[in-house]
Amino acid sequence: MTTPHAPTPSQTIGPFYGHALPATGGAEIAPFARPDTITLHGYVYDGAGEPVPDALLEIWQPAPDGSRTGAPGSLRRDPVTGLAAGRDGVTFTGFGRVPTDADGHWAIRTLPPGGVPYLSIALFARGLLDHLYTRAYVRDAPDDTLLTALDAGRRATLLAQAGPHRAYRFDIRLQGEGETVFLEFP
Repeated sequence: MTTPHAPTPSQTIGPFYGHALPATGGAEIAPFARPDTITLHGYVYDGAGEPVPDALLEIWQPAPDGSRTGAPGSLRRDPVTGLAAGRDGVTFTGFGRVPTDADGHWAIRTLPPGGVPYLSIALFARGLLDHLYTRAYVRDAPDDTLLTALDAGRRATLLAQAGPHRAYRFDIRLQGEGETVFLEFP
């Protein structure tokens, strides 16, 4: 007699983002105590305008000096236990991973990107067979090839809105009115 095997994630209904993918300190891209830290936050909405409580966002960006070398600071392991230890608090990695909360809200603490006016975002969410790519522009860029190719309404979906205390709001709409511009890569 054979023993039935437990279903794998590809055989069951997901998503499983909240179980293993969020990294310890994934929202804290900026090293501690940096005076030039910015906060980027927003909501993820589905096609009906409802918040998506189980999405996961990955953020990539260059350092303030424009370098793109990154650092492995967010995926450190504790040498004794082998468990995820998270960021070291001093290294800028240029990478973050953050889930949305029960209200569809997400937030990261980072440094202003250098050399480009945006942060790159990959979005994973239920119902998406492939993740989506977009950009959150923290400053307008009249010479940016992507922005200049869009009409004003579509362009606005990529511009984060500046708020008080060096905070920027960037909502992502998956479909419908005000749908965020998503990028396709070969």
